[in-house]
Amino acid sequence: MVDKIKVGVIGATGMVGQNYLKLLSRHTWFEVVYLAASPNSAGKKYAEAVAGRWHMDEDIPDAYRNIIVEDASSVSKAVGKCSLIFSAVEMDKKAILALEEEYAGKGFAVVSNNSAHRSTEDVPVMVPEINHSHLDIISQQRKKRGWKDGLLVVKPNCSIQSYMLPIYALIKAGYPIDKMILSTMQAVSGAGYPGPASIDLIDNVLPTLAGEEDKSEVEPAKILGRIEGGKIVSDSSIKISAHCSRVPVSDGHIACVSLKFVGKKPSLDEIIGIWRNFTSLPQELKLPFAPIPPIIYRDEPDRPQPRKDRYAGNGMAVTVG
Repeated sequence: MVDKIKVGVIGATGMVGQNYLKLLSRHTWFEVVYLAASPNSAGKKYAEAVAGRWHMDEDIPDAYRNIIVEDASSVSKAVGKCSLIFSAVEMDKKAILALEEEYAGKGFAVVSNNSAHRSTEDVPVMVPEINHSHLDIISQQRKKRGWKDGLLVVKPNCSIQSYMLPIYALIKAGYPIDKMILSTMQAVSGAGYPGPASIDLIDNVLPTLAGEEDKSEVEPAKILGRIEGGKIVSDSSIKISAHCSRVPVSDGHIACVSLKFVGKKPSLDEIIGIWRNFTSLPQELKLPFAPIPPIIYRDEPDRPQPRKDRYAGNGMAVTVG
């Protein structure tokens, strides 16, 4: 690709925004040209705006240090600078809904890390290897909302990405699921910064996370759903019971999942073969960040482990044991 796609990040000074910038700095298709955050950061160079609160394990990429941060609510400032917006803003739900739709209404493709639009009927909750076909709803989304070029998609709750891909691979191979019982051990990074107080988490486990169980039981149904009548209709055929806890791990969620199949269940060798041979459209298109393979099966009885496996496939693969 000769000309890179110009992109922006709103909420660029927060933990998620910083992670976006860390990843985008090595993306071969994208060039970050627009950064926006709260009014407190607006008008400052990015390096100044995050001084004393840059939380990544590497220095601020040089390309971003001198970009002047804009006020994220001043949507017009982004017009003409970029075509794609990654949203990592930290605001109340109503404000996020309005702001992301305003960016899309101005013609931007908006990819959101926030939960606000996950329940919106015509907004896909994307795991590209699973439901890339949900992007077909974009034309109806634009028509319904009067957007000429803009669009809005979101990613799911972070822990869901760890177990839905292996489950989908089994479903696609002809082994539908009847029931799923899961328990997640979620890293501190999922809580954002500053996260739980250290005195609460050191030498401890937080046994319940507000709202996480609901997300874990609702979002998979939408990811596995179908487009019908201008909206995404959830597939509620899988009965899910979830329990989520916070553990003293910096990055990398673990999910322990038990499945009951509809009808005949696959053998262990079949399951392992399905996982090891699974591929999907992102791999076929050879997208820059598409992990190959997307699912990594480990034979060792003590894997996966967050410290050893969280960066598998450049941090994009799912490791299963």
